[in-house]
Amino acid sequence: MNEIRNAAAELALFRRRVVVVGCAVLFGFGLIGARLVYLQVVRHETLADRAESNRTAIVPVVPNRGQIVDRNGVVLASNYAAYTLEITPSKVGDITTVIDELGELVEVTPRDRRRFQRLREDSRSFDSLPIRSRLSDEEVARFAAQRYRFPGVEIKARLFRSYPHGEVGAHVIGYIGRINQREKTAMDDWAEDERANYRGTDYIGKVGIEQSYEQALHGQTGVEQMETSAGGHAVRRLSRHPARPGQTVMLSLDIKLQKLVEDMFGERRGALVAIDPKTGEVLAFVSKPSFDPNLFVEGIDTESWKALIESPDNPLMNRALRGTYPPGSTYKPFMAMAALQTGKRSADKVENDPGFYNFGGRTFRSHRGGLGGVDMHRAIQFSSNTYFYSLASEMGVDLIHDFMAPLGFGQYTGIDLQGESRGVLPSKAWKRAAYRRADMKTWHPGETISLGIGQGYNNFTMLQLASANATLANGGVRYQPHLVRAIRDTVTGDVVRQVQPPAQDLGYARRHVEVVRDAMVAVTKGGTGTRVFAGAAYTSAGKTGTSQAVSLGPKARASGKALDERQRDHALYMAFAPAEDPTIAVAAIVENAGFGAAHAAPIVRRVFDYWIADQYPNDADMAAVQVGKAGAPIGTPLRASEVPMPDDDGATGEASVL
Repeated sequence: MNEIRNAAAELALFRRRVVVVGCAVLFGFGLIGARLVYLQVVRHETLADRAESNRTAIVPVVPNRGQIVDRNGVVLASNYAAYTLEITPSKVGDITTVIDELGELVEVTPRDRRRFQRLREDSRSFDSLPIRSRLSDEEVARFAAQRYRFPGVEIKARLFRSYPHGEVGAHVIGYIGRINQREKTAMDDWAEDERANYRGTDYIGKVGIEQSYEQALHGQTGVEQMETSAGGHAVRRLSRHPARPGQTVMLSLDIKLQKLVEDMFGERRGALVAIDPKTGEVLAFVSKPSFDPNLFVEGIDTESWKALIESPDNPLMNRALRGTYPPGSTYKPFMAMAALQTGKRSADKVENDPGFYNFGGRTFRSHRGGLGGVDMHRAIQFSSNTYFYSLASEMGVDLIHDFMAPLGFGQYTGIDLQGESRGVLPSKAWKRAAYRRADMKTWHPGETISLGIGQGYNNFTMLQLASANATLANGGVRYQPHLVRAIRDTVTGDVVRQVQPPAQDLGYARRHVEVVRDAMVAVTKGGTGTRVFAGAAYTSAGKTGTSQAVSLGPKARASGKALDERQRDHALYMAFAPAEDPTIAVAAIVENAGFGAAHAAPIVRRVFDYWIADQYPNDADMAAVQVGKAGAPIGTPLRASEVPMPDDDGATGEASVL
């Protein structure tokens, strides 16, 4: 009986256990079912996307960078395709050993090694960096056969920027370079769509038009959806959204004129800006010495970079945009206009020029022996310092400042290049803000005297002087100087002109403009520019200038012994032509060259000959201009329209549609 009861109890216990286990199993299957429902229904879309991303990869398609062309369609910046041999430092061991072994397959020069080292310093370890560019087909084949030996090293096909004219116009055109860490950090502040447009892009505009018009030139990045293997290798393309190439930036620059001016400077330093006074278009924008922007395309090597930045001539500085100089006597026509417009002095008032001007116990020098009685016309024609010393004293610094500021002196012109210098147009307020010491903040009347002849605190760029000159040539109507005329869509071919600010009329009386213009014409017909402009087929209006590079005492300047080459006076010339209906206005400076009539004026004369008379200097004339020993053109000029503009590939570019 007990055995029967025990068996029943065990059976009941067994059944309970079976029920518990069954419930546990059912609960487990319930959990699995619930999880399946959650995964299959609730998280279906998220997990499907994740699975798809494991099978596919989104690859950015970098657009072709847009071209830069001059006003006649000559190509100034374009692209070419080439193979590069690239190393990802994080994927290789001893980089030096790897490069040595690569050198057994393809040529790796010391310059390649230096450039690679400089790129490493500005990049992250997982960036792919070129050790060799422009590989031949034979070199590509040799490496491909040994590819298995070099993990982290690969051949890539890339587009490279090309500047076919080398140093010509380099400061204007600019150059591109690899995006450095500082620029990558700055991109973090960009809008999301702007950052996305640079995925896969390694290069960006650094200076010049390449920098200022980066967004237009870069284009729109495309994408490809690729099916990938388990190892991450592309198997096939699933979809493609093509990149949109960058736009063509069309400059107002005439590259042949640009080259002519750069050639005429020779080995001398300086700057020249030529502007169309009726539009504000910049026709030439020269800074000498220049540099070859092609050095930066693949990453400049340390040795070349050191040579550029340590050169005493500072070839990387855009002197036309950033160099500031006293304008010297080229300032006198503007002082005359200020006197007429403010009523401080009439054109026919005669002042005695004994060759000096005394003020506050100090003697300010002028012409030796003096010019005698001079009115405004003769004062400009023969460049009387005494006349303008006394005028500056009568006007005072603040009245001079208030008249000159609207002309653009000491102001940003607004040109479409980054990095413009403002210069200095002095005033009492300026001096109070510029100096910390209390005894230096006060403006003294004697400081005003030198302002009248473009010396003292006056410091302006050639861009500002050329812009003011263009305004004077245009009767007091000022256009903002600009380099880009239009932008052409590479896909549709549509050309959109760049909208410029409306012209500003400074309100000059016509009779006052004619007084100053006639005096500037007289400079070239009996004045300081007569010899240079003899025989010209047009009438021009100009003003020579000589400005001090450093301040030296009268005895030191008279001896000449204390003046080394970089302490000598700068030579300037400012002019517009044809005088009766100007189509070009120019300001030029030749650093430490001396008299403006001897060094700067001959360059401007030949700029006018090119632009107005279709003339180009012959070899003998060019040689004389380059060393400052030219007056009027020597011999028979060439026809400018028949002088070819050399290209690396012989291409002439595409014709302008403007």
